[in-house]
Amino acid sequence: MTPAPVLLTSGDPSGIGPEVAVKACLAGQRFVWLGDPRHLPPGTAWQEVPAPAAVGAVPSGVLPVLVHQFAANARPGQPDPANAIGVIEVIARGVALVQSGAASALSTAPINKKALKDGAGFAFPGHTEFLADLAGVSRVVMMLVCPQLRVVPVTIHIPLAKVATELTAELLSETIQITHAALIRDFGIATPRLAIAGLNPHAGEGGTMGREDLDVIVPVIARLAAAGMAIRGPMPADTMFHAAARAGYDAALAMYHDQALIPIKTIDFAGGVNVTLGLPFVRTSPDHGTAYDIAGRGVADPTSLTAALRLAEEMAARRG
Repeated sequence: MTPAPVLLTSGDPSGIGPEVAVKACLAGQRFVWLGDPRHLPPGTAWQEVPAPAAVGAVPSGVLPVLVHQFAANARPGQPDPANAIGVIEVIARGVALVQSGAASALSTAPINKKALKDGAGFAFPGHTEFLADLAGVSRVVMMLVCPQLRVVPVTIHIPLAKVATELTAELLSETIQITHAALIRDFGIATPRLAIAGLNPHAGEGGTMGREDLDVIVPVIARLAAAGMAIRGPMPADTMFHAAARAGYDAALAMYHDQALIPIKTIDFAGGVNVTLGLPFVRTSPDHGTAYDIAGRGVADPTSLTAALRLAEEMAARRG
C-alpha cells in the first residue's frame, strides 16, 4: 500500500515559501502543497489534486496542489493583512489532514508572526505554539537537525536575562524525556545518548560562576541517569560541538536559544531543519524565515526545505 504523502503548508505567500516549494518539487521531492495556486511563481507547472492520496497521478516535476483559496493575490516581499486568515486556515487544515491519516506528516513553510497578528489577531508566539494548541499538547520541544548534529534549546524565544529563572528542573526534565522518546520513535535510535550543556561558562565551575548548574541541572541528570538513561553533563558548552565531541552523543541539549542555534547554523547554515517533538504527528520546517528581502527574485535556496521534506518522510515511515 502506498504511504500517504507529506503535506507542505504554503506559509506566508509574500515570502519565499512558494518559490522554494516549487524548487523542491523540481529537485525530485514528492509532496502535496496546500495553498492558493495564484501565489506560485509565474510559469509554475502545477496540478490540482482532490486529496493528498491523488499525488500518484501527478507527473514528476509538476507540483501537486491541494487548493485553498486566499482573500488576495500576493506581492513578493509585501505581506497583505487580507491573507493572514488564509495562512492560519492552511495550518489548521494541514494539521487536520495529518491527524486524519490523509497525509503522513506536516512540513510548514515560514510565516511572519507580526503579519498574522496585524491581519488576524494571531495570539500565538509562533508556529510551534499554534500547532501544539491545535493538537491539544501542553509541552513540545524544538529540535534543530542536520546530518552532523541534533540540538535542542531548552528555553527558546525569551530574553537572555530571563533564562536563569525560566530554566526549572521540571522544564529541563520534560524536555530531556520528550527528546529521548523522539530519538527512539522518530530517529530509530534504540539507546539514545544525550549530552547536556551547562548554563554558565565552564558549566558553572563548581558554583563559582553561578549555582544553576549545580542546583538545577545536576540533580535532573543524576535522577535520569539512575533511571537508566544514557545522559551526561552539565558540560561546558564551548567544548561540546566540535567534531570529536559530537561523535559522543546522539543529541545535545542547550540551555538557551543561541547556545543551540549558533553551532548548527555554523555547521550547516543552508541545510538545517526545525523539528517539533512531542506532537502526535510529525512536523518539520525549514530553518529560515520568510526572507522578504529576496522574495520574488528567484534566488531563494531550497536546501533547507528539501531536507525538511525528506526528514518528515523518514520520520513518518519510522512511525509506520
